[in-house]
Amino acid sequence: MTSTLTNPLRVGLRQERVISPQCLVIFGASGDLTHRKLVPALFELFRQRRLPSEFVILGCARRPWSDDDFRGKMAEALADTIRDHHRDWEQFAGNLYYEPVDLQQSEQLLRLADRLDGLDRLRATRGNRTFYLSVSPDFYGSGCRALADAGLLSDPKRSRVVIEKPFGRDYGSAEKLNRIVRACAQENQVFRIDHYLGKETVQNILVLRFANTIFEPIWNRNFISSVQITAAETVGVEERAGYYESSGALRDMVQNHLTQMLALTTMEAPGRFDPEAIRNEKAKVLQAARLANNEEPWKCCVRGQYSAGGSPSDPFKAYRDEPGVNPNSTTETYVAMKLFIDNWRWQGVPFYLRTGKRLPKRLSEVVLTFREAPVQLFDAAGGSPTANQLILRIQPDEGAGFVFDVKAPGSGMRSRPVDMHFSYDESFGEPSDEGYVRLLADAMLGDPTLYTRADEVEAAWRLYTPLLELIEDSPWRLPVQPYEAGTWGPGAADSLLASDGLMWRRP
Repeated sequence: MTSTLTNPLRVGLRQERVISPQCLVIFGASGDLTHRKLVPALFELFRQRRLPSEFVILGCARRPWSDDDFRGKMAEALADTIRDHHRDWEQFAGNLYYEPVDLQQSEQLLRLADRLDGLDRLRATRGNRTFYLSVSPDFYGSGCRALADAGLLSDPKRSRVVIEKPFGRDYGSAEKLNRIVRACAQENQVFRIDHYLGKETVQNILVLRFANTIFEPIWNRNFISSVQITAAETVGVEERAGYYESSGALRDMVQNHLTQMLALTTMEAPGRFDPEAIRNEKAKVLQAARLANNEEPWKCCVRGQYSAGGSPSDPFKAYRDEPGVNPNSTTETYVAMKLFIDNWRWQGVPFYLRTGKRLPKRLSEVVLTFREAPVQLFDAAGGSPTANQLILRIQPDEGAGFVFDVKAPGSGMRSRPVDMHFSYDESFGEPSDEGYVRLLADAMLGDPTLYTRADEVEAAWRLYTPLLELIEDSPWRLPVQPYEAGTWGPGAADSLLASDGLMWRRP
C-alpha cells in the first residue's frame, strides 16, 4: 500500500522565510566539513534563491590563501555539482571571500573585524553576521572568547555563533563549555548544531505526532510496548580515525543524534510552536530519562567493535587494522542500550537505542511497537501474531510505514501483516534537503528551533555519565565485543532484547 498524498501542482509546495542581508564567517574553511557540507549546502540555498542578494561567505583559516584560492578550492570540491550548474556557480562564487585568521591570535581577530566592516560597506550586509566554528572542539571555548574580545558578538540582534558537535566530552566538560559560551554571548546568539535535526523526517516526527489526532491518544505507555531507535552505517571509520579513537560510537552518535530522536519521539506537546516552548519540552523529557540500570550499567548496555568481514571480492578490514587506529584499541564502533523515561506518559516502556559502523544496511529509523490484542481470535499466517508497528524512516528512504494485520487470501480466517507506507519522494516529487541546508538557513534567520539549548546538552551528557564513568574506571565491566563487519553487531546486543522477549527489527 502507498500513501495517497498527491499534488499535481508540485511547484510551490515550499514556503520559505526570507534571510536578511548576511555575512557568514566560516572558521576552519580549509577543513573537510566546509568542503563536503557547508559550501555545498550554501550553494544549494543559492540555487533555490533562498539567499539574499546582499550575501557574503568569508572563509577563515590559518592557511595564507587569497580570495581566488578559496574560490578555486571550493570549485574543486563541488566539481560534479558545478558541471550541471555552471552559470549558477559563477554567480555564487562572487560571494566567496577569504581572510587568513588564527583564532588564537587577538591581533588577527581585530584585522578580521576591519575586513568584515569593509565587506559590510561593499556588499551592504548591514552588520548581520553568523560565525560558524568548524574547528577542533578544543577551540570552541577559546574561539568564542576571541570573538567576544574582538567585539564581534556584542550585538545580540545582529551576531550569532554556530558551534559544531561534539559539545563537550562528558557532563563536566559540557557544563564548563556552556559557562564559557554564556560569558561571551547570550543564549539566543548560540546555535549548537546537530545535523540530524535538519533532516525533514526528523522534523516530521513533530508534525506526525501533533498535527494528527489519531496518534495522540495511543502515543503512551497504555498502547506502546517498546520503542527502538537505530542509526546504522555501512561504512567503517574511513578518514576519521584520529577523531573517532577519542570519541567512539557513544560520544559520536548516541549522545547527540539518537538522543535527539529520542527527545522528539517522547516529548510532550508544546503549548505553541515556538523555539523555546519546543526546547523546554525536549529538555524536560531528557531530564526524566535514565539508563535501565544506573547502579549496574553494564547490564543494560553492549559495546562492540567490528572485526574483518565482507566477501573475498569485497573484504572489510577490522577496525584495529584501519589506518590511524591503535592496534590494541578498545574504542567501540557499536553501542546498544536500554533506557527508561520516568514520567506519566512513558513509565515502564523500554527504549532500545543502537548504532554501529560496518552494519549490513545504512538506515536511521524509530520503531514504535504497540501492545498485542488482548485476545487472539485468528490464526497467524506466520505462526505467531505480529504486533502493530509505526516505523519512522529518517534515512535513506525518508518516510513512514505502518504494519498491521489483514485477512490472508483463502477460505480460512488467518491474519497476515501488511505494510502501508508514505514516501517523501513519491508524495512530494522532490528529494528532501540535506540537513545542513535547513540548519544553515535557520541559523542565519536566527531560528533556534532545531538547535540544542544549553540545558538539553547537559541533560543528554548526564544521562550517559554512568556509562562514560564505567568505561573510564572499570572498562573490564563493559568490554568491546567483536562482531563481523557486515553483520548486525555482537550477539550480546540480541540478548539484551531477548531477555525481554523481544528482537531487534531487521529492515
